[in-house]
Amino acid sequence: MQIDADAIRQLAKLLDETGLAEIEIAEKDSRIRVVRPAAPAQMTIGGHAAPALPAGLPPPVALPPPVEAEGSVAADHPGALKSPMVGVAWLRPDPNTKPFIQPGERVAEGQTVLLIEAMKTFNQIKAHRGGTISRIMVADGSPVEYAEVLMLIE
Repeated sequence: MQIDADAIRQLAKLLDETGLAEIEIAEKDSRIRVVRPAAPAQMTIGGHAAPALPAGLPPPVALPPPVEAEGSVAADHPGALKSPMVGVAWLRPDPNTKPFIQPGERVAEGQTVLLIEAMKTFNQIKAHRGGTISRIMVADGSPVEYAEVLMLIE
């Protein structure tokens, strides 16, 4: 079996250009797979950053702040409507209709503002108080956790 070093170099270069962790090509009876070693997780020890990544590895990509951080700030808000269950949030009764509510709209206490699908059952989530929807914290069709802030009612 002959090793095609040029093909391996080209695949390695493609990994660098695309940021992929691995790539594989197969032709007839041969197969080449190139895998980039996983970067170690950034750790802190006693409040100090752990040593830098080994040479040759690209720096980690900065990620946007997680949604939970934003939701945790809103969790203390008196108008925070929290999920009573784990499931999938639906902001409209079906795909062909308008959403139950929009930011800026007024809602009455007990009015259905979204659905949470759990175990193939659609559960109506009702406003816990009357007021104006100031912010919707979930997207249509997104998974939600128990006690996650769904929206803010001012």
